[in-house]
Amino acid sequence: MIALQASRTLLIAATALGLSLSAGHAADDFDLSPQQPGRLHAARNDAAIAAIPKDFKFVTPGKLSIAVSPGGPPLATYATDAKTVIGADPDYAYAIADSLGLTLEILPVAWIDWPLGLTSGKYEAVIFNVGVTEQRKEKFDFSTYRQGLHGFFVKSDSPIASIKEPKDAAGLRIIVGAGTNQERILLRWSDEDFAADLKPIELQYYDDEAASLIALHSGRADVIVQPHAQLVFIAARDKNIKRVGTLSAGWPDRSDVAIATRKGSGLADALTIATNGLIRDGTYAKILDHWHLTEEALPASETNPPGLPKY
Repeated sequence: MIALQASRTLLIAATALGLSLSAGHAADDFDLSPQQPGRLHAARNDAAIAAIPKDFKFVTPGKLSIAVSPGGPPLATYATDAKTVIGADPDYAYAIADSLGLTLEILPVAWIDWPLGLTSGKYEAVIFNVGVTEQRKEKFDFSTYRQGLHGFFVKSDSPIASIKEPKDAAGLRIIVGAGTNQERILLRWSDEDFAADLKPIELQYYDDEAASLIALHSGRADVIVQPHAQLVFIAARDKNIKRVGTLSAGWPDRSDVAIATRKGSGLADALTIATNGLIRDGTYAKILDHWHLTEEALPASETNPPGLPKY
């Protein structure tokens, strides 16, 4: 037993080391340099500027202070200099600031701290991969900018070609995070499969990403489900998994990710107008394409749309 435990520990350590070293290969698909020469700039949007309430007080005059969570590429991470925040969310924040005729100030903030920081006025907005929920709408206003998606990914040589609905996942062994929204949805999928006389889904749980990827590549699992953006980066980094489908965080409805602002501050409508301007002129699509997130594009931004219900 001790020998088996030691072997497993060595395997996980070696795999984790390999994954860390292979991160350098992601440079072929993602620019993680602090200079970001490919960053797009947006034109001034007079309609969005006019929508800012006349009495709105910015934290710093002439600047748009936005909190961002450098949780990992491609959404937001620290560049190779270990201090510059880069990614799809920062690029979008720069484009929004340009649209409003303001200079962007990015403030790296931990996920747990953003609600208090926003309500206390430390920054004007949060671009944090925050999903719109009915509960959050009680305290914050939202301006949507991406779809909230989870990804179905399999080994590159897997015979699984597409997962779009419950019957496509019947009988599959799927790795998912415990207590997550995607687990809740997949449990509903499994119930539907069982009711249709199909095999239920077998959900598997692992302590960390490395262990999950080992299980997938060793054949102990068929599919891994995580937030889509995370898996897009892993696929580019490791070159051995592929996407076979996406799952809306609000399945069967669409669920969107949004800029969060203080409730009643009046800034959300201006941000929505700015985002729709970026969508119309193509800047928005170019930002998402640059970070391989085209699947998460919205047809239009909305202020305070229906969010995930309270459970």
